[in-house]
Amino acid sequence: MKRFTLPLSFLIVYGAQAQQAQVKEKASTSTHSQSYEPPVFKDKARLEKIKAAIPVVEKLYKDYAKKNNFPGLAFGLVVDDQVIYADGYGYTDLDKKTKASGKSLFRIASMSKSVTTMAILKLRDEGKLRLDDPAYLYIPELKSMPLLTADSPAITIRNLMTHTAGFPEDNPWGDRQLDTKDEQLLQLFQKHLSNSNVPGVQYEYSNLGFAMLGKIIGNITGISYQQYITENIFKPLGMNSTVWEYTKAPADLLAHGYRWEDEKWKEEELLHDGTYGAMGGIITSIEDFGKYMAFHLAAWPPKNDKETGPVKRSSVREMQQPWAFNNLNTKFKYPDGRTCAMVSSYGYGLRISRDCDNKLFAGHTGGLPGFGSQWWIMPEYGIGVIANGNLTYASMNTVNFAVMDTLISIAGLKPRQLPVSPILKQRKEELLKLLPDWTGAEHSKIFAVNFFPDKSVAIRQTSSQQIFAKIGKIKNVSDLIPENQLRGKFNIEGEKGTVEIFFTLTPENPALVQQLDVKEIVK
Repeated sequence: MKRFTLPLSFLIVYGAQAQQAQVKEKASTSTHSQSYEPPVFKDKARLEKIKAAIPVVEKLYKDYAKKNNFPGLAFGLVVDDQVIYADGYGYTDLDKKTKASGKSLFRIASMSKSVTTMAILKLRDEGKLRLDDPAYLYIPELKSMPLLTADSPAITIRNLMTHTAGFPEDNPWGDRQLDTKDEQLLQLFQKHLSNSNVPGVQYEYSNLGFAMLGKIIGNITGISYQQYITENIFKPLGMNSTVWEYTKAPADLLAHGYRWEDEKWKEEELLHDGTYGAMGGIITSIEDFGKYMAFHLAAWPPKNDKETGPVKRSSVREMQQPWAFNNLNTKFKYPDGRTCAMVSSYGYGLRISRDCDNKLFAGHTGGLPGFGSQWWIMPEYGIGVIANGNLTYASMNTVNFAVMDTLISIAGLKPRQLPVSPILKQRKEELLKLLPDWTGAEHSKIFAVNFFPDKSVAIRQTSSQQIFAKIGKIKNVSDLIPENQLRGKFNIEGEKGTVEIFFTLTPENPALVQQLDVKEIVK
């Protein structure tokens, strides 16, 4: 493939800007807080408890497959940096009775999308593009394409990554475009596209947008996006069984896709790899894709360790941020029947959801004729689930949520806990010396300039003394629970009650107390 060349004027300007940005980045990351400690899991038996729950997980997946009449299902668990369990149910080839397993190769459809955006971020980190660049800088055929309104902004790379380019939802149509060639995609641009919305204002799922991202990767690198991703993401992660073209997959491992019609199984035609593979063409196994999931989990928590992945940990975390609001489900129900509202957004090739209990999920579904799949990770818990089925548009959402919810419950899993930073610990000790009388507080040098103008020492003193009088003689001071490096709370327990102390510090160095709330905890 001929290497794509940007206009010289753009290269000169952008090259200089990218170089300056890289210099600034080096300057900003050359030092770090020597006192920072990342959050950790406190339960030393955590992994053993998860492994002990595997028989329950296996039963959930197999019962779900039976109930929904799946030809075959492969499933697995990822914990921290490894796949700890992978298994299968049923068959990947009904004629040959080939059993599904953790090594079976399924086409994972739109689960491919985050891999494409990871490649884009790698190019961004290397200074070869910017996410807010107009897409036409890398696909010139888009330059003359009319948009919906005269005041529409140019479609950016970020728009394509977040489904906010203004293209219509295209799942039925897009699913049949997988084997389209580059020339056909360019002809589509030349005929101009139909837009459903103005770029940047609304989420609307677009497979076309991801085909365009694949084209951008190819134009910048001079090789196909498939080759670039294979060499720069799959191989470094050890995903050596993952392919794009089904004819290159070992026949005894390749899953055939089916639909249930006229009371019998009908095999779906497997499409060859093509331009639209960037939106849904990857063929992989539980064992292989689990390595990719483990890499996503390994980006958490932020830490000072050496970078070891194909892209920076900060870029992986950036993928998992909510960039475009998608949905609020106030009546979301967990499989056990309890209602818990769920808000969902789209990151970079990822769906991001947070429930009413503040549990965070990142992952993606996949659906094509013959296949249905889904993966979720819970970064704060260090766990991930994945399920691949060979039934047309097979839904995995119910069973995956059941597995995660059950796993957390029976293994007693808790999120990582953040250690108390030295400055928070110091300020707690200093506050304890002042409460409840506030004697000498104005001269203590631990309070920010806003603190006493916001509320005088006399008012604070009166309020604190009244609250502390209610709880009686102090019996215990609890450990500080940090929200982050500069904010936390602790309890002071008395004979008759408990007082909660919440405080937050300023961005100054050393950080000073800018807010402090003293309140009685009513039982």
